[in-house]
Amino acid sequence: MRPTQTDRAGGPSPALLRYGAAAAAVTAAAAVGANAVDADSAWYRALRKPPWQPPPWSFGAVWTPLYASVAYAAGHALGRTEDARRRRQLTASLAVDLALNAGWNWLFFARRSPRAGLVGTVLLDVANAELLRRTAQVDRTAARALLPYAAWCGFATALNASLVRRNS
Repeated sequence: MRPTQTDRAGGPSPALLRYGAAAAAVTAAAAVGANAVDADSAWYRALRKPPWQPPPWSFGAVWTPLYASVAYAAGHALGRTEDARRRRQLTASLAVDLALNAGWNWLFFARRSPRAGLVGTVLLDVANAELLRRTAQVDRTAARALLPYAAWCGFATALNASLVRRNS
């Protein structure tokens, strides 16, 4: 189903509303999480990092399309979910996932705790698996769109674990 500007009654189409709501939720999570990040802090700069950590500029370059893919996947899958109960479950799964996504920044940067961040990112990986499972039940295309996001979060977990090991 392709989003259109308006429906026959003249209001915004259901697809436009669905994709817009998904994009707004993802944008809100990204903004809430970004408010905790201080990659220029003396604390963060002093952490011993693995040689395979990406350069700082790459995080924004990676997260932007990943967030776009999550918004697309959510809007697409919700449009394919005809059962109201499944739609609520998928929406709840997305909400938990986005809350954990934003929360990691607060655990790691605001608390200055790689250990708390590791707990948060492991929980995010579990939430990603659940979101992928629920999405795949209704829309395999949307589930495939989530795979790079889940993979990057898995990479982030490995990076976070390395930071814990190197700085304990």
